[in-house]
Amino acid sequence: MFWASHFLAALAVVLAWPAPIVLSRAQWPSRSPFTAMVLWQAIALAGGLSMIGAMLVWGLEPLGDNLLEALRGLWDIFANDRPADTLGLVHVFALSAASLLTAHLVFTLFITYARIKGQRRRHRNLLNLLSSPSQTNPATLVIKHPAPVAYCLPGGARSVTVLSDGLMGLLSEDELRAVLVHERAHLSQRHHLLLWAFAAWRSALPWLPTSRLAQRAVNELIEMLADDEAVKQVDHETLVGAIAIVATGSHGPSTPHGLSAERSQSLPDGGMEPDADPDEASLSTVHRVRRLLEPQRPLSGAQSFTALAASALLLTVPTVLLIAPGFLG
Repeated sequence: MFWASHFLAALAVVLAWPAPIVLSRAQWPSRSPFTAMVLWQAIALAGGLSMIGAMLVWGLEPLGDNLLEALRGLWDIFANDRPADTLGLVHVFALSAASLLTAHLVFTLFITYARIKGQRRRHRNLLNLLSSPSQTNPATLVIKHPAPVAYCLPGGARSVTVLSDGLMGLLSEDELRAVLVHERAHLSQRHHLLLWAFAAWRSALPWLPTSRLAQRAVNELIEMLADDEAVKQVDHETLVGAIAIVATGSHGPSTPHGLSAERSQSLPDGGMEPDADPDEASLSTVHRVRRLLEPQRPLSGAQSFTALAASALLLTVPTVLLIAPGFLG
């Protein structure tokens, strides 16, 4: 238990600081967005588990040689009203900190979910008043607005893609198909669930580099995943043109400097949080356009396997340290 708590604490520090910084600066995620997304999720989950687990194992150390035995000892103290002489002040503090952090994370997760559900409900009510169903595209609503707008609104069977008539007037048939496939990929791949989880993580621990860098990376990766679905039906140049039109609201050549994030990223349940830094959003769009114009070779099978194995290991190690009897003392 002693060495397990220290190892978990060290792992938590690594996953909270150097690991997300190194991954955020790496070049390979754009070559395999799915693999990078899995790794970011593993870092976030393993980091939270290690933080809570280190404090929990340290606090329960006097009560048993492993977590299960120690939890039985703690239950015996509460159930039979036994004295907790074996627990010192530092152990009580560690247990209290673990309990408070767990409650804080769970509470923030539900609060974020309730806030997003409320935003979606109000947004859907507005759409019922201001939009009309598309005559040519199923599960698509059209709003009368001159600005180029494209985004998706999750809602299970009621999920819809929303376009402005101003955007539809600017897009060619192929470009419109690219936009629709892109937005529907967000819905079919449940990207809103990832955004919810990482938004809650950042709200709960805004000072943690993992939460800030992970949310920024996930926002960009889900756009790349949706782009990859779009290029299965249209060519790269058509998708780049659609991105440019959505971003700038006009036809014609555009430089990366003139591109901003898609309008969908500034709306509820879009690709990025509503108060996203415009510079970060613009940089994300630049990365997407460059990736489409200069396609890179995907990661090899061995490289993808290594990254996915590392993700699995990150989740396995803290779990084993928490439940394996007598592991690492």
